[in-house]
Amino acid sequence: MPATKTIYLSLGSNLGDRAAHLTAAIDALASAGIRVTKQSSFYATEPVDLPTQQWFLNCCLEAETALMPRQLLHALREITKNIGGKKIVRKGPRAMDIDILLYGSSVIRTADLEIPHPRLTARRFVLVPLAEIAPALRHPLLKRTVADILAVCPDPARVRLWRKPVGTTVRCTDSGGPVKFIGPETSKT
Repeated sequence: MPATKTIYLSLGSNLGDRAAHLTAAIDALASAGIRVTKQSSFYATEPVDLPTQQWFLNCCLEAETALMPRQLLHALREITKNIGGKKIVRKGPRAMDIDILLYGSSVIRTADLEIPHPRLTARRFVLVPLAEIAPALRHPLLKRTVADILAVCPDPARVRLWRKPVGTTVRCTDSGGPVKFIGPETSKT
């Protein structure tokens, strides 16, 4: 049996029932050979590149897998396709988007796969949920913790706690102070 790697994933949705899409993606991971070990809360996040679109729901996962990086990428693309098809506009609305943030301590740079994710350090919508589940995790290139990277992240986009996983306590903060529970989904956030 191949050795497993600890991986970190970022999931996001801003079309349809966003929470249901995230939940469906998380549920689909097990059948793809990916065992989730930690799940962040769901966060309502302000769109970054096309600000007129609906806010996203995002979360991060820690997981274990024996899949090689390219196999993992293929499995995640299949899950994305099964939940919501393809993005119509680059950086535009999508029912599901799953990014590989980290794959163990591997550094991979190919035409269609970059690990660590190249924009991991610049996106609050990734760093806030990742800091919730792995604040002491070190970036394999920068050698800095996720919490340290978040503390200096210049991204002004708003990130709000939307829903905590059952039985967990959220300890991370937003630039505006303590992260607060937002409650049920609304039309904009």
